[in-house]
Amino acid sequence: MTRWIICCLITAGMALPALEAAAAPRTKAAKAKKIAAKAYVPARHLAAATAGAGVHRVAAGDNGDLSLGSNVALVVDQSTGQAVISKNIDELHPIASITKLMTAQVILDAQLPMAERIMITEEDKDTERNSRSRLRVGAELSRAELLQLALMASENRAAHALGRSFPGGMAAFVTAMNHKALLLGMHSSRFVEPTGLSANNVSTATDLVKLVRSGEQYPLIREYSTSSSQDVSVLGRNTRFANTNRLVGSEAWDISVSKTGFINEAGRCLVMQAKIAGRPLTIVLLDSWGKLTRVGDANRIRKWLATAVVRPQSPILPAAPASPPATIQLQSSPELTKTSFTR
Repeated sequence: MTRWIICCLITAGMALPALEAAAAPRTKAAKAKKIAAKAYVPARHLAAATAGAGVHRVAAGDNGDLSLGSNVALVVDQSTGQAVISKNIDELHPIASITKLMTAQVILDAQLPMAERIMITEEDKDTERNSRSRLRVGAELSRAELLQLALMASENRAAHALGRSFPGGMAAFVTAMNHKALLLGMHSSRFVEPTGLSANNVSTATDLVKLVRSGEQYPLIREYSTSSSQDVSVLGRNTRFANTNRLVGSEAWDISVSKTGFINEAGRCLVMQAKIAGRPLTIVLLDSWGKLTRVGDANRIRKWLATAVVRPQSPILPAAPASPPATIQLQSSPELTKTSFTR
């Protein structure tokens, strides 16, 4: 009996390593697939998770390297035009609600009456992605209120109503957006609608630096995009809207222009004009996966730049001009076909 017990223990001991191996943690590829099964994960991010990639290391001398999770990153010193951080800056990407910075500039260039009341209609509803909105059909807001909600709270119905009510309608508005892009030298960019819900609104980090720098020259864009919150009356009910960028309320940040964006095709996006250690910087972060990645990257950039000895790079943009922003002349245009959104 004793011999039988000893044999059983020996057998169990030999099998234990195999059992432990079977219960070992799953590989990175298996973990990535498990995450993907729970929620939508773009293939580009799934591949990065499988390979253990997705970070960007910037040489910083004795201060260590900087790791970023955003697939696209560009930080430009506004006073010199030099890029201090760059990653995939000329890749063409959908830009989601970063689009609304262009929408705002076109509206302000047109010098339309900001107190004019505009009604939210069925046309302003998102029927493709079915995104939610607290701006109910029938609500009337001023053009100024719609502009603030589009910039601060990234309200899609507000942005669509601004384009729809533009002189000449939506077709004329989209034409004006692309004209403005050309005036700013955003030669790789294309816009098909004013909200960013379409993945066909595309740009590069280099182009978006130009858009952000132009946006800083508009006092209302500076004010509205960095407001922490705003109360508006929606069908007689007081409704509070908050900024989609949590950093605007942080004492650690000095932000003059801000815009976030997200659709599946674009990932999480963030652009800002900010001062870090006294330096005026334009920050562009595109195609981040995970709600906190873009904010985490922005904070890592701020901390790194506050201490790093950055090696100067060749200017990719001229120093910020002191002249007023480029404006456009309103033109009539043929009716465009309805944009086909993809979910």
